[in-house]
Amino acid sequence: MAEALKLDKVYKNFGALQVARDVTLSISAEERRVVIIGPNGAGKTTLFNLISGELPVSEGAVHLFGRDVTRMPCYRRTRLGLARTFQVTDLFPFFTLMENLLLALQAHDACAYQMLRPLRSYTHLYKKAEKLLKEMKLWEKRDFSITALSHGEMRVVELMLGIAGGPKILLLDEPTAGLTRSEAVWLVNMIQHLLKDVTLLIIEHDMQIAFTLAERIIVLHQGAIVADGRPDEIRGNARVKEIYLGTMA
Repeated sequence: MAEALKLDKVYKNFGALQVARDVTLSISAEERRVVIIGPNGAGKTTLFNLISGELPVSEGAVHLFGRDVTRMPCYRRTRLGLARTFQVTDLFPFFTLMENLLLALQAHDACAYQMLRPLRSYTHLYKKAEKLLKEMKLWEKRDFSITALSHGEMRVVELMLGIAGGPKILLLDEPTAGLTRSEAVWLVNMIQHLLKDVTLLIIEHDMQIAFTLAERIIVLHQGAIVADGRPDEIRGNARVKEIYLGTMA
């Protein structure tokens, strides 16, 4: 199978502090929902920063779709088909939902640097935005200010911005953080049904959500991978129970 992502013996040090240790993993382009779990401070977000290029690796190599991107900047990794979201929602608060989405779509379009026409005059972008908003059940709120949306709706908007450029692999950093249970269920449903053609690498702190979403689970502890397998294998892993899952059946 073709590899979407490969990490080979990746380390990350901040002085004497080692936050990623000998991380080696491979995710094929055919895999769809790989979830990373681990206790606070395990190095999950740091790992995302190494994959996306926001932090340089101290040792080892990162490959995207067969290309060595270890020293490649973020924007070039994006052009290869990588996108990500963050733990903290970061949207343009004084723009409408539609305007936020159109800006994200324009950034990945040939008209990205054309500033002399009104953004809404680009019909092809508007049609893409309309399709996404209707799929995400937010079309009726397209002209709402971002600040008028619920926190759950803003997380969905961030998800839309992540997929606006048509990525091949999408990193989701705790997508359900801060959501109510009903909002989290709604977002999980969106991820399961609307992102069937994208390889997802997901950090998730909620164990119920993690096991609902995952086809494969990777467990991090103190910067190292301690388990990697199907959800049923992780549930029954004695080491994982010891360091993270407790008595979870």
